Amino acid sequence: MTSSPRPASRRTVLTALAAAATGGAPLVGQLAAAAPAAAAADPGEYASNTALYKDPALVEGTTYGRRFRRHQAADFDLATKAGYPRTAILALHGGGIEIGTSELALGIAGYDPGDITPTAPALLPATYDYFLFEGLLSTGNKALHVTSRNCDDHVALSLAASHLNVLSLHGCQYDQLGMPELMIWPPSSDPRLAVVGGLNAEFRAALVYEIDRAGFPVVDAFDSRYANRLQDFNGSHVTNPCNLTMLRKGAQIEMTTELRQSLFGDYSSRSRRAATWDKSNGQFEAFRDACRRAIATVEANQPVL
Repeated sequence: MTSSPRPASRRTVLTALAAAATGGAPLVGQLAAAAPAAAAADPGEYASNTALYKDPALVEGTTYGRRFRRHQAADFDLATKAGYPRTAILALHGGGIEIGTSELALGIAGYDPGDITPTAPALLPATYDYFLFEGLLSTGNKALHVTSRNCDDHVALSLAASHLNVLSLHGCQYDQLGMPELMIWPPSSDPRLAVVGGLNAEFRAALVYEIDRAGFPVVDAFDSRYANRLQDFNGSHVTNPCNLTMLRKGAQIEMTTELRQSLFGDYSSRSRRAATWDKSNGQFEAFRDACRRAIATVEANQPVL
């Protein structure tokens, strides 16, 4: 059997992408130069966020970016008990990596995805802490993907560890899921699908109920009908940040490309998504509010002691 040429390594590809983003050099030529015929085999994803952050080929603010909000909380009254944040929202593969997850995370957290300046007020009365890791390249952002179970970003982990609940948002393609062709929603007619995972069964059930009630196709990744097919999408790993909460369990949602596209008037770019999240015939708001209702349901049974 004739062996095929080895792909360029992740580092050489990212070096070319980053250089093109900062220097304006022709991207195609740089990628060609970065891919010698006998280049080392692609090592796969970065072993961790730490490994990604230490890569000299990457520049924070140009290649990738991080954003988070941790709400202030204080209780100086000895006689009464103040409220305390119980839920955090994560988009570990935001920006151009798993497109649409950043904007949805901001929306679920209670903020306007099109205006996150420090002075921008919350859009909704209840707000949640959040963390976003975002790919900022014009193309090739998939190379910045770090598998959730290998995430070691200090802010992401500290948020998870200090909350009772985490909802982590992810993107996938329908054909990756290996779902039966004769599902209720066959891909030929409606490949939108939300797959709810994580180790918090109560949280999963609330999300499935509310997302279904809002009119979106949804399945529980642990449903016996689909569990074998969805093992890689069920968020069950104990080091997945969604499960590194105070309760050692949480939830995540894998959303197909078609589902994420349906949440925006124009899905084509970061700026267009920010400008058209509220021009999707109510789809963004419906999905956002379904997740927020599920969070409220779970929190109602979780008083802070």
